[in-house]
Amino acid sequence: MITLALSKGRIFDETLPLLKAAGIAVLEDPETSRKLILSTNLPDVRVVIVRATDVPTYVQYGGADLGVTGLDTLIEYGADGGGGLYQPLDLKIAKCRVSVAVRADFDYASAVRQGARLRVATKYVNIAREFFAAKGVHVDLIKLYGSMELAPLTGLADAIVDLVSTGGTLKANHLLEVERIMDISSRLVVNQAALKLKQEPIRRLIDAFAAATAQR
Repeated sequence: MITLALSKGRIFDETLPLLKAAGIAVLEDPETSRKLILSTNLPDVRVVIVRATDVPTYVQYGGADLGVTGLDTLIEYGADGGGGLYQPLDLKIAKCRVSVAVRADFDYASAVRQGARLRVATKYVNIAREFFAAKGVHVDLIKLYGSMELAPLTGLADAIVDLVSTGGTLKANHLLEVERIMDISSRLVVNQAALKLKQEPIRRLIDAFAAATAQR
């Protein structure tokens, strides 16, 4: 049995064409099914639905053989290829960016130039810490798990570090994107022990994903 870990939403939706290229169809929609283990048209392949931030953990510790997760998750949670995690492919799906955003009336450039200590709200604490440290900017990091845009609007923080796709949510909340930290896309991650034990079917899947990604 080959187990693939996916999260609901954009990553799941954009992985489906790659699975189709490998001859795999997921038989249920995770948005309408209450099941967390979904069957496919192949009796020896199944999909498990987990939180996006848990995909590397499931793959690393053998709860899944493979998974698809964003580069942001891999960096933030220290999944650097150790502990049985192998990253063979950038799938070039679920593209977005990690950026710094502030209220439209906040002079970010001036604050940074004058060496002000910024309060920054984010769930990407490690990414934010490294970014501002490299710039020599002093920050107090406030960890939040959602509704990041509220932090500057309520005075909780001067800035946020968050994923940005179209920028529509920032604009709707009168925030400005002031710095792009990094571009993000989703990676295929594989458990190294599983790759040795189930080499042929996993390699076949990796190759199908690679061929489909190359045609995008």
